[in-house]
Amino acid sequence: MKTRDEIQHEALQTILPLKRAGVGVSMGVGKTLIGLMHMDHNHNLASKFLIVASKKSILKEWIQEAKKHNLAHLIPHIHLSTYLSLSKQDLDYDVIYLDECHSLLFSHQLWLNNFKGKIIGLTGSPPRYALSEKGKMVNNYCPIVYTYETDNAIEDKILNNYEIIIHKLTLNTAKTMLVTKKNNSWYDSEFNTYQYWSKRIDDAVHKKEQQIMTVMRMKAMMEFPSKELLSSKLLSNTTNKCILFANTQEQADRLCKHSYHSKNPDSEQNLLDFKDGKITKLSAVLQLNEGVNIPNLKEGIILHAYGNERKASQRIGRLLRLNPDDTATIHILCYMGTVDEKWVFSALEGFDKTKIKIVEH
Repeated sequence: MKTRDEIQHEALQTILPLKRAGVGVSMGVGKTLIGLMHMDHNHNLASKFLIVASKKSILKEWIQEAKKHNLAHLIPHIHLSTYLSLSKQDLDYDVIYLDECHSLLFSHQLWLNNFKGKIIGLTGSPPRYALSEKGKMVNNYCPIVYTYETDNAIEDKILNNYEIIIHKLTLNTAKTMLVTKKNNSWYDSEFNTYQYWSKRIDDAVHKKEQQIMTVMRMKAMMEFPSKELLSSKLLSNTTNKCILFANTQEQADRLCKHSYHSKNPDSEQNLLDFKDGKITKLSAVLQLNEGVNIPNLKEGIILHAYGNERKASQRIGRLLRLNPDDTATIHILCYMGTVDEKWVFSALEGFDKTKIKIVEH
């Protein structure tokens, strides 16, 4: 069995001699700390480091981690950027750290081609397909040279075990959904709504139109009431501390008495009470800050998978911080015979198939 310190040391020693390298490590291992340790080895009084992340909240975590691990001397040398702003940055950095490096796009190529320093990529979800946009970008600019997967972390008792239950639902054919458009309103079914948007996708003339129709279909599916009914039932039936990941703020408020999102003034108190065990059920919309640890969180409900392995991994990762001998239960809701099935199985591709079971409703 390996410890976190041993894994971090292995990863660091693997990437230190290399000018361009990536690390793919499981949640809970400390990829940010690996980056900071690498930064410390490359540090001198004149050093300049650029950290690139998908959102500003992740960038703040680097500063917090530096303070936490007695690496605050690095902070004056750190500059921050989102991927969206990468092309606007100067090129005079010694090292750039690409947090969640699978976020790289072809649009970043010009800047990266002109950059002459070291490039270090960090991710918990290395691209699965070498010929995809993400796969090509990671292989070109920060090829993954060290990996340590979630199931390795479970075997080494860094993370606890898990079971994933995929709940398959059929689209409701009853016209129970109120649809309002301009001055008209009528009732329609989940089945008809899904068919309508699928036809709009098939009939799209241009790729841009097809993309818009695809998003519209996804948004429509996120509001289908049958998933809300099942998730409410799952939430009421459990006696464990349970988090429910909703699609919208309104949905989060409907499904659980206590919610956590930007428009709820009680969010921070709800989160504190949830951590302390004063309440045992909480709904949330976006991923909670990675620095937030919730003790004894044994069950989770995910309404929508998006076909996005990073979002699925982050949400499932919330349930993998129990005592190593405990097992967490993750419920994922999915519509049979729809693109939802593809999204769910794509999102779960990196997880142990023996720990996944399917229940049809």
